[in-house]
Amino acid sequence: HLAASLPLPSERDHLRPRIDLVVFMIDIKSKYSLKNVETSLAHVDASFFLGKVCFLVTGVGRVNACSIETNAICKLGKAYCSPVLFCELELEGIRVATAQRLLRMLQICAGHIPGVSALSFVSLMRNSDDD
Repeated sequence: HLAASLPLPSERDHLRPRIDLVVFMIDIKSKYSLKNVETSLAHVDASFFLGKVCFLVTGVGRVNACSIETNAICKLGKAYCSPVLFCELELEGIRVATAQRLLRMLQICAGHIPGVSALSFVSLMRNSDDD
């Protein structure tokens, strides 16, 4: 399910499936995109930041068209203890690999991979520089 921003409308709460993973998409060419994500973050329950949130940054293949510094996005990921994935959706190979990574993350977050929890997965994704 996709939403342009949060909070989600409450009138269909009873029909909404369980949310296992929240992926915030940031278009690196749009400052509005980052502002929208920053505003939406306030509407996510704190427990989701224990392995069930990630940031997907698109448009990274065109460095000269960037409106947002990658450092600002990395700081956002660090502040929320959530992984940041960079991709270029216009390249099929990268798009497929990114979709596979997101699907695997979803499988872990939904509890479909025995022995791996969302929290342990996020700790594995942390950089050794973060320690």
